[in-house]
Amino acid sequence: MAGAVEAKLAELGLTLPDVVPPLASYQPAVRSGVYVYTSGQLPMVDGKLAVTGKVGAEVTADEAKELAKTCALNALAAVKSVAGDLDRIARVVKVVGFVASASDFTGQPGVVNGASELLGAVLGDKGVHARSAVGVAVLPLDAPVEIEVQVELVEA
Repeated sequence: MAGAVEAKLAELGLTLPDVVPPLASYQPAVRSGVYVYTSGQLPMVDGKLAVTGKVGAEVTADEAKELAKTCALNALAAVKSVAGDLDRIARVVKVVGFVASASDFTGQPGVVNGASELLGAVLGDKGVHARSAVGVAVLPLDAPVEIEVQVELVEA
């Protein structure tokens, strides 16, 4: 039976995906005490990137914002893989978003809002977090965006 967080995802028309398998030598998420740290999550759907390229060139800011939402869903799947239940999330502590940017693109915060808004919609006040939005030259697999999330869990 799905918990309240997964029920909220369903209400929003979203499904928690399978955990994206690592592309190199790392784990999708690691738990340390009451904290879960995800690795950077790419906007993978069914094992592949739907879109590649730089935001502000081959990818629009609106497209990238939707991709950040996909990254956040993948991050929630990674959190669940080590926490066991998304209802154990006490709060999202920090989100870091990396945006592969054309040299003149300065809208990184708006892109990363895709992830922040999804976490807020799904988790309510528990989804409010500190955040960084960083423009970079290139990301793995030529992904336009990558999101990592840190959450605090309720003690079991």
